[in-house]
Amino acid sequence: MLKKIVLCSLLASPALASEDIADQYPASLLYSKPVEVIPHVFSAIGATAPSTYENAGHNNNLSFILTGDGVVVINAGGSYLLAAALHAEIKTLTDQPVRLVINENGQGHAMLGNSYWADQGVKIVAHIDAAHEFEDRGGQSLSGAENRLQDRAQGSQVVLPDETFEDVYRVPFGDMNIQALHLGPSHSPGDIVVWMPEQSLVIAGDIAFHERMLPIFEDTITIDWLETWEEEFERLAATYVIPGHGHPTNMAQVRRYTRDYLVYLREKVGEHLDAGGDLAGAYYVDQSPYTHLDTFEELATRNAGRVFEQMEFE
Repeated sequence: MLKKIVLCSLLASPALASEDIADQYPASLLYSKPVEVIPHVFSAIGATAPSTYENAGHNNNLSFILTGDGVVVINAGGSYLLAAALHAEIKTLTDQPVRLVINENGQGHAMLGNSYWADQGVKIVAHIDAAHEFEDRGGQSLSGAENRLQDRAQGSQVVLPDETFEDVYRVPFGDMNIQALHLGPSHSPGDIVVWMPEQSLVIAGDIAFHERMLPIFEDTITIDWLETWEEEFERLAATYVIPGHGHPTNMAQVRRYTRDYLVYLREKVGEHLDAGGDLAGAYYVDQSPYTHLDTFEELATRNAGRVFEQMEFE
């Protein structure tokens, strides 16, 4: 019963991982203590804020699954020390060894902790595009982390995955059917989801956001992201969703703050283009329905500009 109460609270509660809320777990470098979302599946919910020294770079969700024959970690963490902090929490919950780390994409907060897991002899897997991204930009990600995190970046290095895949990677051990899936282009190169069909749970990575505004990068093609969402991600019909950012929730909520936001922003920018508007004016298209989201101030105008640049040539 207690687990049901906790899960219902996670699914229904308002935003709690706000950029205005102090670190929720001062005893650890983790921003928050891992919670059991459904039996055997845990997630340490990151701050819904930019990566900072104060949150130790823990601004995404670091999840893990107790399979019965070893632990699967989803996201290596944004630094060596953050990965070590996550491992310390895992050890308090199980004697099962960590046998696999899956990087959800090629961004630093998904992969810079690879250096810790490699030192533990743990196999690391990622999509081939994520591995290429980290190979090309990992040094830049590391430099950025060192500037932000200072001493908290100690030990972090660029370490590429041991194995890559293109479409599906099935976890080859344990009692559960766990699949890493590349559904198509979305937020960044090599984005994958981890799907547990029997549990109807998806660890969605950065294909899905909740409680904070999603960022649109230079290489984020929004029309492709929407196609992947509508043709592949929705078909999973997951009951439980652990998004890349924000608390565990359901499909309706991540649809609202991901798919619906992208559709809304493209509509507003499209209206601006139809009226003969330019890039300077695009920054100020109305995004007021989303002002309550964390990181709105940091991202809204930039998102509008990038969508304008894309739609100008569609």
